[in-house]
Amino acid sequence: MAMMMDSNVLNEGFAVGCVLAIKTTLGEEFEATVITFDRLSNILVLQEGSKSGSRKNLRLLKANYIKEFTFLHQVEDPLDIKSCYLDLASVQAREEAAIRQAEIEAERIGVGVTTEAQSIFDALSKTLPVHWDKTVIVVMDQVRVSSPYNPESVTGGTPAANDRVRKVLELERKRLHSRGSAS
Repeated sequence: MAMMMDSNVLNEGFAVGCVLAIKTTLGEEFEATVITFDRLSNILVLQEGSKSGSRKNLRLLKANYIKEFTFLHQVEDPLDIKSCYLDLASVQAREEAAIRQAEIEAERIGVGVTTEAQSIFDALSKTLPVHWDKTVIVVMDQVRVSSPYNPESVTGGTPAANDRVRKVLELERKRLHSRGSAS
């Protein structure tokens, strides 16, 4: 019995222990057991997993992303504590990797710099190793580019490194200028 989303269905269809075949608004299809439904946040906590396998995933899903669902059957103990396993090492590793990635991305964002300066930094970072030293772009740990971030603002490093950074700056400034005049 396939059901489309409406408020009456929410009361009946998302009862704890219901096994549902779900189709999302994004075209994804899967089967899962309802662990709980939080009406206030409109979030379902679902347990996915193969019938024979010991691995199961918990999924949090906003109910408004469900296009339709079909009630398959009811289970007595939706959590089935005997087969419940949480790989803490894996969870901690994923958390640490996410934190490291967030820190790397945060270091790429200049503090107190203009959008143009950030665009120049991003362009330089595509081909050269760069990082921020407050509002100064440091390229290859030797060349420094200060505000106003034009070719004349390049200091330090070898002449060849300076020439390369100046060339990238000139090209990026032309690109920014042509994009600005096109809008």
